[in-house]
Amino acid sequence: MQCIVVTPERTVFDRPADFVALTLYDGEIGIAPQHAPMIGRLGCGEMRVAADGQTDRYYVEGGFVEVLDDVVSVLTRHAVAAGELDEAVIAERLFAARSRRATNPEAIEIRDRAVFQARAQLHVARRA
Repeated sequence: MQCIVVTPERTVFDRPADFVALTLYDGEIGIAPQHAPMIGRLGCGEMRVAADGQTDRYYVEGGFVEVLDDVVSVLTRHAVAAGELDEAVIAERLFAARSRRATNPEAIEIRDRAVFQARAQLHVARRA
């Protein structure tokens, strides 16, 4: 099957895959060849693409996945190869997000989203 990952800026990934695992907003899904057609909403987390005995890992942040005719299309606002994530920088972002003062519901939601995203990035970086 073919796996394609697209952000608003560029095509991040476009090559054959034996298996794709993605973080959805409500859990994880594994996609193998001949998977039933589907559309899913992505969460923040790890995407694993296995091909030729090797697994590539990416951090993906929101968007959608479509599976149709043995093509896995991932449309996301942000995708980064796990090897490009810097643990020290992400840890600083996590500390800053946790330290952010939030006094109203909107500010609390923004802070919590930043903490969640930093934790997800840190998880992917550590698994790389």
